[in-house]
Amino acid sequence: MISAATRKRYAWILFDADGTLFDYDAAETAALTASFANIGRSFPPEYSNIYREINGRMWMDLERGTTTQARIRVERFEELFKAIGIDSDPVLFGDDYLTNLANRTELIDGAAKVVAALVKVSRLMLMTNGIAGVQRPRFAASSIRSHFADIVISEEVGAAKPDRRIFDTAFARMGNPPKSDVLIVGDSLTSDIKGGVDYGIDACWFNPSGLPPREGVDPTYEIRRIDQLLEIACRNLSNSIQP
Repeated sequence: MISAATRKRYAWILFDADGTLFDYDAAETAALTASFANIGRSFPPEYSNIYREINGRMWMDLERGTTTQARIRVERFEELFKAIGIDSDPVLFGDDYLTNLANRTELIDGAAKVVAALVKVSRLMLMTNGIAGVQRPRFAASSIRSHFADIVISEEVGAAKPDRRIFDTAFARMGNPPKSDVLIVGDSLTSDIKGGVDYGIDACWFNPSGLPPREGVDPTYEIRRIDQLLEIACRNLSNSIQP
């Protein structure tokens, strides 16, 4: 539980997208199932486990600056198909997968109500390391779009969280507010939280799975449910949302 003494009003709240507001696991599974069906294959759970290991590793490489999104789009499926013994074109499959993913707008439970409450006291911006061709249509079609002032996408900026350049872009679009007036909320310690802490802003780690902390990355706050964000950012609104 977050004490009343830690509650603060932030002029701006930067939200990560996938895994924080958008239910990426559900969207990913639905998109992959559809793409595998398009090549006449089923998508069993063991495929999902292999893909998530490959995909997670490659996105970590992106955070380190050792790969690009263009490479990830193809190489994750090259590696997956090799692992499961499927002969299919990874370029065509990757394009089909992104098309399917762009149509998925599932949100984390409670996210829509939390965003609707927060916009009454703060301005909101989305900041994502995702692919622009996926994130823009998903965001535009989502039920939370009208609550956000803008969306900052790493592919368009040329830098991914935790790189400070994407934070520079976000701050410029916000009108360069004092850093003490900005909070970042995200589920990734290595991109969202490290990026925010290194940039000098408060950071709230959304950690629904109760993952252990990582040495050298110290979030300002940690929450298990997205509605707990109201206890941090809203002095008078937290009672209006029930978990």
